[in-house]
Order: sequence, then C-alpha cells, then structure tokens
Amino acid sequence: MLLNKINDALTVSPQIAIDDIPTLKEAGFRSIICNRPDGEGPDQPTHEEIEAAAKVAGLEMRYLPVQTGLVQDEDAVAFGAALRNLPGPVLAYCRSGTRSATLWSLSQAKALPMADILGATKAAGYDMNGVARRIANGGKTPTDTGDAKFDVVIVGGGAGGVSVAASLKARKPGLSVAIIDPADIHYYQPGWTMVGGGIFDAQDTAKTMGSLIPQGVHWIKSAVAAFEPENDAVILDGCRVVKYDRLVVCPGLKLDWGKIEGLEETLGRNGVTSNYRYDLAPYTWELVKGLKEGRALFTQPPMPIKCAGAPQKAMYLSGDAWFRNGALKNVDIQFMNAGGVLFGVKDYVPALMEYVKKYDASLNFFHNLIAVDGPAKKATFAVNAPDTDPTTVEVEFDMMHVCPPQTAPDFIRVSPLADAAGWVDVDQATLRHTRYDNIWSLGDVMNAPNAKTAAAARKQAPTVADNIVADIRGRSAVAQYDGYGSCPLTVERGKIVLAEFGYGGALKPSFPSYLIDGTKPSRAAWWLKEKLLPPIYWKAMLKGKEWMAKPEKIKVAAE
Repeated sequence: MLLNKINDALTVSPQIAIDDIPTLKEAGFRSIICNRPDGEGPDQPTHEEIEAAAKVAGLEMRYLPVQTGLVQDEDAVAFGAALRNLPGPVLAYCRSGTRSATLWSLSQAKALPMADILGATKAAGYDMNGVARRIANGGKTPTDTGDAKFDVVIVGGGAGGVSVAASLKARKPGLSVAIIDPADIHYYQPGWTMVGGGIFDAQDTAKTMGSLIPQGVHWIKSAVAAFEPENDAVILDGCRVVKYDRLVVCPGLKLDWGKIEGLEETLGRNGVTSNYRYDLAPYTWELVKGLKEGRALFTQPPMPIKCAGAPQKAMYLSGDAWFRNGALKNVDIQFMNAGGVLFGVKDYVPALMEYVKKYDASLNFFHNLIAVDGPAKKATFAVNAPDTDPTTVEVEFDMMHVCPPQTAPDFIRVSPLADAAGWVDVDQATLRHTRYDNIWSLGDVMNAPNAKTAAAARKQAPTVADNIVADIRGRSAVAQYDGYGSCPLTVERGKIVLAEFGYGGALKPSFPSYLIDGTKPSRAAWWLKEKLLPPIYWKAMLKGKEWMAKPEKIKVAAE
C-alpha cells in the first residue's frame, strides 16, 4: 500500500485492499473516501466491501466515484464537502491516486494559492499542471478563456525581461511581443548597495514600469499562475490565458524573508535592516551613521543569491564610514557567512582580505542565520562546519544587515519548466530550455551555473534575442553565453574591486589592466559604478542598445 501525503488532513493512494484497513486504522486515519467506480478492474474490491471493513475498524467511509479522466466540477465540490464533514485525517483512493489528487486540487482552488496546490501534489507524486486552468478559475471548468496571442511572450519585467524585449524589437520591429508583470515600479537593484552606503538616493533607483516598457511591446499587468508548455500557454491569475509562439521566462528570485524566524516582524526596526529591499536600504545608512559603538552583524545565506557580493559590500561601506568618522575602533564587525569562502572566485580574495583586516572584521564561516529576536537584539545561527557536529549559537547585536534566503518563485518551482531544484532548466550556452524548444530563460531564475547579477542579464538578453530570431528564421542557435557576471565590490567609498568572471571562475575583464585591474581596488572602477553604470542601465540596456554586450557567436566547425 503506497500512501502519498498531500497535507496533514489528506493522504491519497492507489487502490487499497480490505486487508489494508487495520493498517490504516493503526496509522491514525479516521475516514476513507473511495473515488474509484466499482467494477473498473477485475481484482478490485467493491466500495461496500471496503466500507464494511472500515466500519469494523471504526472508520467512516464515503463513496464518490469518478470516471477516469472525467473529473467534473460537481465532483470536486462533493469531495471538498466530504473533507470538511468527515473526521480527519482522511485517506482518499482511486486506481492510482491521481483522481483523488485532482479532486483535492480543484476543491481547494478558492482557499489556497495555485503554487501551494501544485507544490503539495507535486511533492506527493502527482502533476496537476494539466488542470491548472481550472484551479486558476476557482476549481471550475473555464467557459471563456479570452486568449491573447503573441509571437513572443516574456514573463517578468525586470532587467532581463525589459532588455530582451528591447533587443528583440531592435532586431525584428514587426514582432508582436508582450511582457507579463504585475509590478507598477521597476527598480535598479544594483543601486541599493550605494543607497545603504549613503551614496545614492533611493528614489533614483526606481522608475514606473510603464515608462520603461519598450515602444510597441504590450504590457500585461498581471501575475502568472501556471504554465502549459504543451499548449504554448501561460495562465494568469483569474484564469486568463496568453498564448505564444515563443516564451521567455525571467521573473527574478523570491526573497524568502519568512524562512528566518522572527525576521519579518523586526525588519526596519530594532537595528535590523537589508539592502535587498528598496524601503530598507535607507535605514541601513541611518543605522550606520548612528552607530558609535557596539556589534554589527552582516549575514549571508546559502547560495544561490542574487549579487553574491552584496552582503559583504554592505560590510565594507559600513566599515569605511566608521573608519572615516572615527567610530571603527569601537565597532565589532562580524561577517556571518553560511558558506565556506569569502568570495567564490579566488583571484579577488587577496584584495578583499586587505579590507577585512582594515576594518578588523571577523569572518565566521558556515554560520547560517535561522532566527532573530529584534527587541532583545539577538540572532541565532546554525553552525555546520565540516568535520564538526552541527550546533547553534546566539549572537547579540546592535545593528544587523541581513541578506535573505532566496529561491525561484513558487509558480516556477512547481511548473513543468523547472529542474529538480526548482530552477528553469536551460542549456547553459544557448539559454534554451532543455525540453521545450520554443522556451528560453535568462536572469536569476534559470539554472545555468553563473553569478546572478544584472551584468549577467545584460549579456544574456542579446544572446536570447539572437537565438529567438534565428529560430524564427528556421535556423539553429547562433549565439552563446559564456557565464559572464560582474560584481563591483565596493570596498571603500571611492574604490571598487571589479570582479568579472564567467563559467568556472574564469576571469572575464572588460577593460585592459592598465585602465582597470579588477583584482585590485580602483578609483576608475568606482567611477564606472557610480557615474556610468546607472545611465547605461536605464538608457542603453533597457533600450536594446547592447553596449559591451554583443552576443558571442557560436563557432561552427568546418566541414
């Protein structure tokens, strides 16, 4: 007997036998729902036989038969009513468990988010993406989908989405392109480190989404509920359906603040801040200016995260401010890193270590933040160092900059587009999906092993645009992405270590070393970060002007 738990209230299973009833009783089940019609299989006990054995064991029973492949709306309503009325936990069964899982999914459509339903059933071994439209429609079969259709649909209006839309329109102005994104505001997130360091104003890092959508591109202001790649369809909240010839997926990452106990309740108060949020980055600078003595914690969660250097950038700029105002000797800086190295590309570590020494910062590796008590100003870390027993430590703080854990968005993780870890599954060179050849992905949400930075998206967007246009013309991929990413590490006000690298940590400098040696702190790199990169982002990258981002062509071997 195979039991597949959906949640604490319901488990589904394939056909059960009469002899299974005592085992189910012993496992704590109090009710059974049979969703398999009698006589469907030659060796199948009737529901009356199951019910008789259930009564002997003191279990309640409901018979809600559903013909395979024909789950009706009223069946789901009846299943939901049975779940509410029967004592739980409940076991529901059919031939394989799929009908029972489908009935549950539809019955919960108005009570739970789509991603929670798809995630619970996926974890139990059942793929419910085939009924995603009905779930999005409140568990009812849609009668009017109101489909829209575009040559290219782009999910996500961040750096990657707007850039690839602009690059596509620059190549083929006649393409019908749509961007799907519910946000009103588009943020220049790389600027938030500078906001937290007192260099940029927060409002300079935000523009209205409508002002940035490229001319001729449709903006569908909605959230995505699910994907139907077999039908070339994206399902929106409210069950609207958008069809496509080609799809680009780039919605960015989910910042999982709730994964750290007590964090959400204290963010923006009690000395707890983060440059990973627009509204909190100014609070970082406020805390830095106000701290004259005490302990400052800077945390970094397990990878992957966007802009892997951002947690230590906050530490360096804060340390520099304390160095300049004379408070550094009275501030205990502690870098709490869930990983085991300061930076993943070793060539940049010596320069960074000089600043760790300058600011007298303590490096605490394998320390992962798991809880915060804001009013008490205490943080709890899980410590999992190699060759030692796992433990937890509690650290008091006066100020704490938190980098939150990060995952793919829920609607991506439960979709057919995701790999086993929840990321969009692409070829790391062409950025084309490994299973659906009319889907591409870029930015933070795909599974290529590159750093998740805006600079990476700047290189990826033209690659995706080139390959989509080639596909439209009936050609194979013509451009490849080499894993390029850039992390301007703000080690002090006025100097930056400009880390640029590709797949495998290979150095990928954009400038000759006599202009900028990325392995050393540089004023030229600071000028690039402060003065050049913001206008390049707003006026070039998001406009399809591929400054220093021309796609690398795929080399075809001679015949």
